[in-house]
This record gives sequence, structure tokens and C-alpha cells, in this order.
Amino acid sequence: MGPGEALAILAAGTAAGGVNAVVGSGSLITFPTLLAFGFPPVIANVSNNIGLVPGNASGGFGYRRELAGQRGRLLRLGVAGAIGAVAGALALLTLPSSAFRMVVPVLILISCALVLAQPWLSARLRSRADDHRRRPGRAGPLLSLGVCLSGAYGGYFGAAQGVLVIGLLGSFLDETMQRVNGAKNVLVGIVNGTAAVVFIALAHVSWTAAALIAAGSTVGGLLGARFGRRLPPLALRLFVAAIGVISAAKLIFF
Repeated sequence: MGPGEALAILAAGTAAGGVNAVVGSGSLITFPTLLAFGFPPVIANVSNNIGLVPGNASGGFGYRRELAGQRGRLLRLGVAGAIGAVAGALALLTLPSSAFRMVVPVLILISCALVLAQPWLSARLRSRADDHRRRPGRAGPLLSLGVCLSGAYGGYFGAAQGVLVIGLLGSFLDETMQRVNGAKNVLVGIVNGTAAVVFIALAHVSWTAAALIAAGSTVGGLLGARFGRRLPPLALRLFVAAIGVISAAKLIFF
């Protein structure tokens, strides 16, 4: 790897860390960059996942004020996400990608619709809820299942995983978009971190690429969190949807 390639991977990691902190889809920057420099797809995916974990952590740290009062919920949902991540990571290492890849764009577009419809969906859910079925802000079994499934996707590939998680949290929880985004950063970090453990134990990793992405994504995560926290809810929601549509288009046509 020459200096120019190393600089490009570092820059891609920085951009991906910033995008991940605000919404997700950072892998659609770093993963194609590694492929362009000749990395085999599975090694590129594995190395990319490991490299983005520090950026997930720095993005979560940047949203620490929005995480106040969410510890219990995130512990429960984090366990569900970790279980899914193990399943997805093992699937990446053992199964062909063609069938799952066909479903990914559909999942992303559904998530974009959920993000845009989040205020209406939340109002509908609140109007139909009672104390025995759903309390606003409480993580129920359906949300846990959704986070587990999104964790499986994240462990397998993970591009736009943040869009899926934001769509789930925004639809099931009575929270602001900024608090939802902070929770998303933590849950995506748990999923990526769990998958990284599996990859380190069982897969071949390009540690040079992973280290460059890690350095860039750590800085990008802090910068992205600082910028994302200043966005008004509507702007953030529209930005999430735009990133999701672009992600789906890239997966379908490229």
C-alpha cells in the first residue's frame, strides 16, 4: 500500500465516521474505497467493520448528553443487537451474499419511509397504547426483535444500518430525533463491536486498512456528532432519508 492509497483510506474513514455519527451509511464510503484498491470483498468488509468501531464509539461519546436516561433501554436493545450481530457475522463468513444483498435495498427504502413518517407513526402508536401494552419511550419485544434483525444485517454488511435503527427507534419510541440518533450510535457501535470480535477470531483482516479507517473514523465521529447535534429535527430526518435513498441506489445499480 502506497502513501496515496493510505491517505485515501484515511480520508474515507474520516468521512465515514462523520456520516455514521449523523445517520449511518459510512460503509458506502470506505467499503468501495477498499475494493478500488484491490482488497477482496470479504477482507474489505471485515477490515472496514473493525476500522469503523472506534468511530462508532466517538460518535456515541459526542451524543452523551442525548443519552441521559436511556441506559436501561440501551442495555436491553444492545443485547438483542449483539445476538443479531453474531448471526450476521457468521453468515458473512459461511454463506453466499447474493440472496441477502437482494433484500438490502428494500430494507433501506422501508427504513427511509419510517424515518419520514416517524411523527405520524409515533402519534398513532401513542393514541392506541395503554399502560399494559406500551409506554412511551419503553423498548418492547417488537422493537427488540427489529434491533436483533438489524443487528444481523449490520454483522453481515452494515451499510445504512443506522438508517434501519433510526427508523425502528423513531417509530416505536416517544423520543426526539436527537435522542434517537444518540441511541442509534450506541446500538450500531455494539453491533459493529460484536461483529468485530467474531471477525478477529475467525477471519483474515487487513490490519493496515483497519487501522487507517479507525484513525479517520474516530476523528470523523467526533466531528459528525458535533455537527449532527445542531441540526433541527426536520433537517435531520430529511438528511437521513436522503442518505438512505442514495445508499439503496448504490446497492441496486453499482
